[in-house]
Amino acid sequence: MNNKVFILLISTTFVIHAQVQDPKAEAILDAVSAKYEVIKSYKADFSYELENPQAKVNEKFEGNIMVKGNKFTINMGNQVIINNGNTVWTYLKDENEVNVSDFNPDDEEITPSKIHSMYRNGYKYLWLEEEKGKTGTHDVIDLVPENKNKNYFKIRIWINKKEKSIARWKIFDKNGNRYLYQIKNFDPQAKIEESTFTFDKAKYPNVEVVDLR
Repeated sequence: MNNKVFILLISTTFVIHAQVQDPKAEAILDAVSAKYEVIKSYKADFSYELENPQAKVNEKFEGNIMVKGNKFTINMGNQVIINNGNTVWTYLKDENEVNVSDFNPDDEEITPSKIHSMYRNGYKYLWLEEEKGKTGTHDVIDLVPENKNKNYFKIRIWINKKEKSIARWKIFDKNGNRYLYQIKNFDPQAKIEESTFTFDKAKYPNVEVVDLR
């Protein structure tokens, strides 16, 4: 997984409708953001799927995340991504290598710590439908970046209507990739140690450190 993840083309009809912010979508997103902002830290399991029908790519992984403020740790597939709010460590398990870089909160990457609030700046949003399924009823909302130079053209978010929580989101990349993240076992009362958000070299014998700063 590229830690600068995520989103292609939008139909003419959608662009026309998205010129004015959708008040229904805004009210739902505001409620979700308000809920997440009072959560000090949380843990969750998730599933991740990368698909590209044209390239016949379909990859699936299971993972888990821990978030505390603007800090987060993602463990998924071949990678562990650790962000302490200033530094990002990307550990590649198979290579036993860690890449170290500065964290820039203004970068385009979509992170677990801001997925609930990113709609506020630089996006048009539109409520699409109410979708019923096995895990409950969800409001489906599209976010479209105003900056057309981003590497994605749309983020679709499914919000649990009853709990006002994000159940899953899908990123539509301009190169045809689709990234789907589905949240499972969400724990909003998790107690997470600060050490979780720092790469401890001692735990990875003979790890190769590549400092990109």
